[in-house]
Amino acid sequence: MNELERVDAFWRAANYLSVGQIYLLDNPLLTEPLLPEHIKPRLLGHWGTTPGLNFCFAHLNRMIRQRDQDMIYIAGPGHGGPAAVALAWLEGTYSQVYPEVSRDAEGMRRLFRQFSFPGGIPSHVAPETPGSIHEGGELGYSLAHAYGAAFDNPGLVVACVVGDGEAETGPLATSWHSNKFLNPARDGAVLPILHLNGYKIANPTVLARIPETELIKLMEGYGYRPHIVSGDDPAVMHRLMADTLEVVFDQIAEVKAGDDPRWPMIVLRSPKGWTGPRQVDGLPVEGTWRSHQVPLSAVRDDPGKLAELERWMRSYRPGELFDEHGRPLPEVTAIVPDGPRRMSANPHANGGELLDPLKLPDFRDYATEVKAPATCTTEPTRQLGGFIRDVIAANPRDFRLLGPDEVASNRLGAAFEVTGRVWQAGQLPTDEHITTDGRVMEVLSEHLCQGWLEGYLLTGRHGLFTSYEAFIHIIDAMFNQHAKWLEACRKIPWRRPIASLNYLLSSHVWRQDHNGFSHQDPGFLDVVVNKKATVVRVYLPPDANTLLSVADHCLRSHDYVNVVIAGKQPVLDLMSMDDAILHCTRGLGILQWASSDQGHEPDVVLACAGDVPTLETLAAADLLRRHLPELKVRVVNVVDLMRLQPDSEHPHGLTDTAFDALFTTDKPVIFNFHGYPWLIHRLTYRRHGHENLHVRGYKEEGTTTTPFDMAMMNDIDRFHLVMDVIDRVPGLSERCGHLRQEMTDARTRARAHTREYGEDLPEIRDWTWQH
Repeated sequence: MNELERVDAFWRAANYLSVGQIYLLDNPLLTEPLLPEHIKPRLLGHWGTTPGLNFCFAHLNRMIRQRDQDMIYIAGPGHGGPAAVALAWLEGTYSQVYPEVSRDAEGMRRLFRQFSFPGGIPSHVAPETPGSIHEGGELGYSLAHAYGAAFDNPGLVVACVVGDGEAETGPLATSWHSNKFLNPARDGAVLPILHLNGYKIANPTVLARIPETELIKLMEGYGYRPHIVSGDDPAVMHRLMADTLEVVFDQIAEVKAGDDPRWPMIVLRSPKGWTGPRQVDGLPVEGTWRSHQVPLSAVRDDPGKLAELERWMRSYRPGELFDEHGRPLPEVTAIVPDGPRRMSANPHANGGELLDPLKLPDFRDYATEVKAPATCTTEPTRQLGGFIRDVIAANPRDFRLLGPDEVASNRLGAAFEVTGRVWQAGQLPTDEHITTDGRVMEVLSEHLCQGWLEGYLLTGRHGLFTSYEAFIHIIDAMFNQHAKWLEACRKIPWRRPIASLNYLLSSHVWRQDHNGFSHQDPGFLDVVVNKKATVVRVYLPPDANTLLSVADHCLRSHDYVNVVIAGKQPVLDLMSMDDAILHCTRGLGILQWASSDQGHEPDVVLACAGDVPTLETLAAADLLRRHLPELKVRVVNVVDLMRLQPDSEHPHGLTDTAFDALFTTDKPVIFNFHGYPWLIHRLTYRRHGHENLHVRGYKEEGTTTTPFDMAMMNDIDRFHLVMDVIDRVPGLSERCGHLRQEMTDARTRARAHTREYGEDLPEIRDWTWQH
């Protein structure tokens, strides 16, 4: 048997195993005629893309063996699960991580039974699949993940099969430009394989229907050297693919050597559902949309369909592929690489195996000196920038800072003191901080930043994604998929922990007064807290020192999604670094210097989370101190939002006893919150005294106006908080009517001033705490 015959044997074996997963409960080797009881009652799975995925994998294995190439495989087309599972089983990796699914007839039976079956495994390429870093199902992110995996991995080739359906998505279309950010000398290589099988679920695909000359020009315009592999005859296609890969890997070597800047890519045209039933019920199936999922339905009930399934499976000649015990024959496994060279066992696809801790400077060295709370101001993210600059310097090969053209805007420009923005395309004299080997990655696509970072993290590195708060919503679905991935990995013993996905959201809702309503949305928090408590963390540090403490904690963590919201505009310095560390360690606490209830039961609790809500809460406490000095006010600041949940719901949650000690069970609590008010009610609805909780927050009111007017539009301002206290503390409404009117008038005067002068009143803009 020659080399291509062995490739074909491996391909046929993978196709046989893929079909078996979709259909069979028993009789895996067809040692007896198929009977209805051998068939699953619910037929689930996707066949159409599977033979193409198996075809590519088989040929790439040949290249790994021939060139001792380090390579991982990303299956972009939808639910390619049958292929990935079959390939991992053939390579032996599946049985290593799941010994009960042995590489024999009984293991094959279990392999088939578990697929898309209750208590089994998903139909897509999931975390449970060895060799995978890319969740199938939601389309558009495969190529971004591939490039993220290749950054800072100079010896790695990431083979990425891009489905022609997912090629129609915006994120994938943008991802082709990732080659402008890949440094041939420092990074690995990405080999895109655009798999054109012609159809999505029910419709033709765009790139499969445009003239081939246009497609080639499109790929050349993206900066690639396209190679066409097209046909349906397996013998011809094997030779064509083998020859093409020889050329492609030579060209990758040329790019790596600096001889040609254009990376190669392959356009693979093969029939959808290749090698499957050509016709069913007189209608064409192979090469059409009808092969997308289950080409033969009602197999249990229709003897003709049952017979057709058996003919289909026997067409792969299983007797030439497996011995009588169900073990793959040596001719089949001859092309399987050894050990970690197997794509299903490559450690880059289980990044925690390669993860090294970040070398972090002491964040306390970047502290802002605070002589007295709330008397001076600092730009928190600018202060953080010095810390991030030195993190980059200390970790030149496994940390990247990503953002959609907003690193400088979000005051992290100190990073450019030690690195630049990575850029492989043309440069002009007017460019600043542009370099071919930069550690900062900026492209005006949140999807691409997210995909790059996910691929980078999943292959064992670290990073930080900074964005405007309102526009991080663009990647809601990507966050959702990554959080689900992390949650699933926690239940898989062989998946090693990876670095957390860290978001820094600045230019936030309360400081987008200059950009206006379109830039004002804190709703990403609501999306995040929908995820399992084991995965998500949300932090709202109120000043520079607490931000430094939180950032250090997040960069050291594993297997979380950390969301940090901090302003870039000057805010009051509330805590010394020592106090900030204590406060962040607790996650929340009483600001004793701003409270007047020491030694007494409070009359009211003023709670706050977020820098601007905290400022307004402190100013309200100051007004109450001056106008109602006998009132016992407790000020509580929340940094770790998850502390509000019960300890039964979140690992960071407070016990009821601790929560009651802070917030009381029977006193009014006025909570001034950064986001939408109902999120606080959602987190605290089980707490004692929840009926006493009144939350202020963003209520979808905004425009281009001054910072304080923005606060007034949403009733989180200091004057409105004082009015809330008067309305809710028993006895005050009857005797404080004059003060309430004064607060109403203060709001009116403040608004009139902004309308006349275009800025806030100096006493509001420059307010500090008078000790």
